[in-house]
Amino acid sequence: MDLVNAAVGLKQAQVTSQIQYAVARKLLDSQQMQGAAAVKLIDAASKIGTNASDELAAAATGLGSSVDTYG
Repeated sequence: MDLVNAAVGLKQAQVTSQIQYAVARKLLDSQQMQGAAAVKLIDAASKIGTNASDELAAAATGLGSSVDTYG
C-alpha cells in the first residue's frame, strides 16, 4: 500500500506544481500588460506636457504669434 500512496502523492505534487506555474504565468502576463499600459500613459503625458509648455512659452513671450511676410 505504501507504493500506491507514494504514486498518488507524486501525482498530486505534479498537478499542484502545474497549477502553481499556470497561476504564476497569468500573474506575470498581467504585470507585463500593466507595465506596458503605464509606459503608454507616461509617453502620452510627456507629449501633452511638451505641447502645453510650448504654447505657454509662446503666450508669455509673444513669439510665434505672427508671421512677417514682408521680410
